[in-house]
Amino acid sequence: MRQNRISRLIQKDLGEILQLAGRDWFPGAMITVTKVYVTTDLSIAKVYMSVFGKDAGDILKQVDMRNKEIRRQLGSRVKNQLRQVPELRFFIDDSLDYIDNIEKLLNT
Repeated sequence: MRQNRISRLIQKDLGEILQLAGRDWFPGAMITVTKVYVTTDLSIAKVYMSVFGKDAGDILKQVDMRNKEIRRQLGSRVKNQLRQVPELRFFIDDSLDYIDNIEKLLNT
């Protein structure tokens, strides 16, 4: 239960961080945080994001390079709710591509 609440909190705040700072960091790309999974000990957060407008692989590399800065900004937002900010691990969410592929296969 607490895991889900923390996952939603991190998803909301990371989404806002990547929307606001992402304009400067990743011009021409729109990043959406689609899902966040937090481990049971709350030490690691797996962040899934979808990228529009640019190559997702390049954006993922840039996000990984800015991981410390993103985690610091997240920490300043959630400092009253969490004692320790989990380590962030970013992944590309390809579920939309998967759904498109299934629809194309079903329509042919």
